[in-house]
Amino acid sequence: MILSGEEDSISPAEYGADAPICFYDVLADYYVKVPDSGKPILDLIVQLWSQSFASQIFSLLFHKWLFEVQLKNPEVLLRYSSALVQGATNVFWIDIQTNTRRFQTLFRYLLEEVALEPTRVNKIPVQAQRDLYLLLSRFILFYNSVDKLKIFLKHIPVFPNAFLIGGPGDFFIIELADQLQKLKVEPVLLHYLSQMKVLQGMELRMTTSTRLKTCLYSFTSPGGPMYPTRAVRHAAWDALDLLFPVGRYPRHLISLFFRLLYPWYWPSSCWNFVISCIKAVFYSLLRFIFSSWEKVGERKRY
Repeated sequence: MILSGEEDSISPAEYGADAPICFYDVLADYYVKVPDSGKPILDLIVQLWSQSFASQIFSLLFHKWLFEVQLKNPEVLLRYSSALVQGATNVFWIDIQTNTRRFQTLFRYLLEEVALEPTRVNKIPVQAQRDLYLLLSRFILFYNSVDKLKIFLKHIPVFPNAFLIGGPGDFFIIELADQLQKLKVEPVLLHYLSQMKVLQGMELRMTTSTRLKTCLYSFTSPGGPMYPTRAVRHAAWDALDLLFPVGRYPRHLISLFFRLLYPWYWPSSCWNFVISCIKAVFYSLLRFIFSSWEKVGERKRY
């Protein structure tokens, strides 16, 4: 039994009274405490290794086991490490597509307990380490772990051929830009863009900076290939102006010029402009009325 009072069992109290308990969290801890109990499952996963879901099951159930047990066979260790990264990638994309965070505990374990702990991350091969850091770079903004970004960048090691990429910041930005181009769920994309302020002041190579700027600029114009919504366009402009203030006004003028070349966008643009002006005037009047009431109330008191 997993949820029982036996010596080799896991109690729900270990997760806190208010914390939701996911099946993979409980089983992952159980297979660490009782390693022999996971051997039949591992044997079955190895038999189904060619199936796409095998790596996902392995990453959910054995992500802690992999870093706690001692695997002496380098080939087996490489196979399990690759399966961990591939499976974690797949389940994180499930969260992306559904705009949920069911697998946030898996991400936080890989970030806080593995990537930021050299004694654990060094247990897997170098190639698997690199893939793990690439994976975390793509999803760290989604899982609201921007407070760990600075220390995460400090822990990114220098990999072979790293001179082609640059420093840790370039390593992170390249993956982030590629991730942004793949996002199709509007709330997720808006969340990423809202978190971009954490990148302000980061030292980057010119090529990396241009890559990020081009990525953000691709979300600022209506039409193909992205067809971004109005909310996405405004969020992209805000991120672009914040991270690259130099050339802000020329960019907006150029964008306005190209918008004028497409007359079918004029009605919607004019309508949105009128609505924005009405809202601005309305909120200004409300602020004026409330401030007047406060002043009248203060006068009556004295």
